[in-house]
Amino acid sequence: MQLIDNFNFAGKKAIVRVDFNVPLNKETGEVSDDTRIRGALPTIKKIIADGGCAILMSHMGRPKQNPDPKYSLKQIVPAIEKYLGTIQFCDDCMKAEAQAKALKPGEILLLENLRFYAEEEGKPRMEKDEPGYDEAKKALKNAQKDFAKKLASYADVYVNDAFGTAHRKHGSTAVIADYFDENNKMFGFLINSELKAMDKVLNEAQKPFTAIMGGAKVSDKIMIIENLLDRVDNLIIGGGMTYTFIKAQGGKIGNSLCEDDKLDLAKEVLAKAAAKGVKVYIPTDAVNADKFDKDANTNISKTNETPDGWMGLDIADETIKTYSNVIANSKTVLWNGPMGVFEFDKFAKGTSAVAQAVAKATQENGAFTLIGGGDSVAAINKNKLADKVSYVSTGGGAMLEYMEGKVLPGIAAIRGDK
Repeated sequence: MQLIDNFNFAGKKAIVRVDFNVPLNKETGEVSDDTRIRGALPTIKKIIADGGCAILMSHMGRPKQNPDPKYSLKQIVPAIEKYLGTIQFCDDCMKAEAQAKALKPGEILLLENLRFYAEEEGKPRMEKDEPGYDEAKKALKNAQKDFAKKLASYADVYVNDAFGTAHRKHGSTAVIADYFDENNKMFGFLINSELKAMDKVLNEAQKPFTAIMGGAKVSDKIMIIENLLDRVDNLIIGGGMTYTFIKAQGGKIGNSLCEDDKLDLAKEVLAKAAAKGVKVYIPTDAVNADKFDKDANTNISKTNETPDGWMGLDIADETIKTYSNVIANSKTVLWNGPMGVFEFDKFAKGTSAVAQAVAKATQENGAFTLIGGGDSVAAINKNKLADKVSYVSTGGGAMLEYMEGKVLPGIAAIRGDK
């Protein structure tokens, strides 16, 4: 497999799949968080420094038509130019031949939103039960190859640096790789660092290894939990899924969130964990609310004694102490999902405490700590601790699927995973 570190881009045009699906200020249209742009800079700068030119392609949002000004990448040009100087823009990703051909070494061209074409995703913009859906999908799959081939024709080299979309078999993330030989397709620095961090956790974790799984539903995390049971020493549970486990064990949960159809699944997880010697930690006390609201009234109870009419929205002090101690004694930590409804200040204490414990384990005990999933990343950033942990993944769904042991199309297209 070709490595970007060893590749010389001098005199070559590189088409780079970046993830510039950045949030915009609704009033001004300006980029409100440029983390993803900054994440792609090392790869772009390497290409330019070598004497190559970079053709950047990305999606933004979920446009339903071509074009849709609301999702135009032209809006983010100033945010990119802040770091890279003047760049060129092509307002149709399928009509960039002339601009791509005219590029000189050191120049950068940004293509318009790939998803202005349904061929990028390879699926019809209609409901699955609508007449003609299957025929439209089949036609689009064929058209997707032509779409990817056209994009590939602009360049000599393909670089995928958009880990957040690597779990989708899209034209620009997987299919395009078929049009480059193995010496002229590679991952960018961002994907390489993502894979290195995840592979370290999955295959080289120092013990004790603790996985912290939060979020609303057991069903959302069951695949990753089951894949980790053969690897971890400790499994910490938090968030809404707490109460599916509590009810499965006969606890009283009031109005707390619960997947009643997953009670047996929760019991199976606990049984598998016990059989493998994995210690499972489930919250023992919680901050309850009388309604799902930032100004709700609160009380504290044991998680298995939640009062009628109340719902658990955060872990409380006893659980915080237990979890912090487990994390402090860990050498590897994977965190995916919050401990409660941290968007509301009244219910943010538990998630903030876990964030601080993970950072402390990293800084003081030398633990390797990987944070992934939108809410966990938001919590780390909210507590200004991103630079105090080992790695913060940009992947979201891609990271989750990789940790579940699934083959990601965007990775397999270059690395050849089976």
